Amino acid sequence: MGWTKVLAADALAPEGRQVVKVGTRKILLVNHDSQLYAVDNTCPHLKMPLKNGKITESGAIVCPIHRSAFDLSTGEVQVWCPWPPVVGKVLSKISPEKTLPVFPVRVEEGSIWIDLQEE
Repeated sequence: MGWTKVLAADALAPEGRQVVKVGTRKILLVNHDSQLYAVDNTCPHLKMPLKNGKITESGAIVCPIHRSAFDLSTGEVQVWCPWPPVVGKVLSKISPEKTLPVFPVRVEEGSIWIDLQEE
């Protein structure tokens, strides 16, 4: 699919979040510490939305449902299913550890663009 204009740059306030739909994907835009990030809005573990997840000081987004944490820059897993041992083991078997899809993002001519090359 390539670079797609998704939002006016001034529509995403500092520390703001916005979900945009591009094709069939819901992409979460995050403005954190004056840096823009674009990640899949669906947690790769239980397929729950990430929009309301906490952003940590280390720059990770935490799934509000089961608390797995993903680096906003790389999508790498920082924490996977930290629930009590028995529950966490069961949930890990349901869905093994997976990275969160992230997308290149840029601001150009007053708009936010994301690149969905794999689409």
